Amino acid sequence: MSNENALAGYDPGGFFCELFGHKGKPPTHTATARERLSQLDIPSLRRRSRDALAELYDLGITFTVYSDRDVIDRILPFDVIPRIISSADWQTIDSGVQQRVAALNLFLSDIYHDRKIIKDGVIPEDLVLGNANYREEMVGLKVPGGVYVHICGTDIVRDGKGEFRVLEDNARTPSGVSYVIENRHLMLRAFADLTEGIDLRPVDDYGSQLASALAAVAPANATNDPGIVLLSPGTFNSAYFEHVFLAREMGVPLVEG
Repeated sequence: MSNENALAGYDPGGFFCELFGHKGKPPTHTATARERLSQLDIPSLRRRSRDALAELYDLGITFTVYSDRDVIDRILPFDVIPRIISSADWQTIDSGVQQRVAALNLFLSDIYHDRKIIKDGVIPEDLVLGNANYREEMVGLKVPGGVYVHICGTDIVRDGKGEFRVLEDNARTPSGVSYVIENRHLMLRAFADLTEGIDLRPVDDYGSQLASALAAVAPANATNDPGIVLLSPGTFNSAYFEHVFLAREMGVPLVEG
């Protein structure tokens, strides 16, 4: 087994790389991580990876994969090479995603009310009204705060030049944020030497932010402290770990129908 450093011989192959940038121009915000990773050899990196995966399984941080014959608990893939996003890039993502979710809510409000986007010919009528997910029952209904998309998972990729592009919007109560938070905790434990002294933005406040967002769309006649619960299909659901995690983070009951 080779004892050369973890980054020796790595070739992005002309593609944009979060660690090394584009066309041999490494970004300054990954310099510390690149330097520290180069001090690790391949066996050490693999050993840490195995230890991290074992810890994920021991802690029960899994998701369930269903097939015709088997039900398999799998741990979330853990990448020992962190994806480092600069403050400037995060500002682009942050403002862009907020704008996009606002646009999605306005779009849904329009198609269930004035339908100006259809009348103006921006989107064909059949594309909306003929969609299997269109609900006639929602026409004219005023939703609290005008919010149709309460939680949105925006899948973002980079193109060949490193520009951000949105792959898709998951607005049907997407799951996965619990793994983001647990991955951060695991990275800080398994690679404390890699992250030491690097100013990382926190992710631990997601639970409180989610609770605040849900409370904000409570009916107008609700109390100042509306009751919030997390409805789960139960232990056999693939995202049950996340249901438990979010209920605990928000400090709300986890309930089943």
